Amino acid sequence: MRRKRQTNPKGILSVLALLAAGLMMLPLAKGISSTAAMPALEELTRQAAFLSVALSMPEGGIALLEERFNSELFTKDEVPDPLPETPVPSPKPSENSSSAQPEKKKDPPPEIEERYRGNISEEDLSGAGGAALIAAGNGRIRNYTKLTGERIAAELEKPIDLGLVPGGPQVLIIHTHATESYEEYDTGYYDTRNGWRSTDDSENMVAVGNALAKKLEENGIGVIHDAMQHDYPSYNGSYQRSAETIKKHLAQNPSIRIVLDVHRDGIQRTDTLIVKPTTVINGRKAAQLMIIAGCDDGTMNMPGWSENLRFAGRLVDAVETDSPTLMRPVMFCYRKYNQDLAPGSLLLEFGSQANTLEEAIYTAELVGQSLADLLHELGV
Repeated sequence: MRRKRQTNPKGILSVLALLAAGLMMLPLAKGISSTAAMPALEELTRQAAFLSVALSMPEGGIALLEERFNSELFTKDEVPDPLPETPVPSPKPSENSSSAQPEKKKDPPPEIEERYRGNISEEDLSGAGGAALIAAGNGRIRNYTKLTGERIAAELEKPIDLGLVPGGPQVLIIHTHATESYEEYDTGYYDTRNGWRSTDDSENMVAVGNALAKKLEENGIGVIHDAMQHDYPSYNGSYQRSAETIKKHLAQNPSIRIVLDVHRDGIQRTDTLIVKPTTVINGRKAAQLMIIAGCDDGTMNMPGWSENLRFAGRLVDAVETDSPTLMRPVMFCYRKYNQDLAPGSLLLEFGSQANTLEEAIYTAELVGQSLADLLHELGV
């Protein structure tokens, strides 16, 4: 059993309370109506409520939340770009970018000064045998909502109907955070100055999306892969911009019923330790994949969450059946991530910043095959 840092949830809530109080005082000091500050206060209140759910989780639940939402839990999408410096622009990506990228020859790993060297912990995060998990066929779901396990299991038993029909594109692949990237080398250590961002589409999430799209297309699934970098030049507002991209494609292509937002996770356990979720499939290392399926807490205008959850359950089952241990448990939580826009909307996290691009691409190929088979089963 691996050790986790002890987290003080009450301390976190206290910090949120102090932030809320400070935010209330700031507009008064500047002569601004406190009403203008209410959206930010509401967000802080919502995050505090989200954390209160975590307090009722089994031991380790809050640590998992902290790992997943290391920067996002408290700041959501509206935060400054975490990079120490702005990435160098790449050529403008094409809208439909599913062609293979030319392979680059790598130089040997660079030497890293001891003071800048951090460690990478390679771990199996598949959750196999986890008592607190909800079964979804051969896959698993980790519940961060107030819904009971019985309610979730009942939802998963219901038939799935995404309205899929043959002809025309059925799948849209986009990247809210396209510039997320990976470790260049599989060495067991990393440079703590690394920001893991790149605007080069051969090195970031677009390359992973290319591999996923290509495998679907090889199996007769119609795909649109939009390579727009919604997080460049500004990280702020990424989800608002990707929502507009999704709406555009849905309007132009009514046959699209599935929207996949392809990301990578960020798991930083300490200032000098990052986690690499990894398994071995057919003798090759693969980055473990986590699906995020959002749930409506009654305030999010997300009536189709149960359809998304059922789709997530079928997909995690299909991938685990074909490639055991490739999937991390589905994260089922009170988050939206534009999943209100289409009936089969999911956020896919291919590994973490500690994985290599090659490992993530291999996972995309495996998942693409399983997804294609599932879609054929569902009527495409």
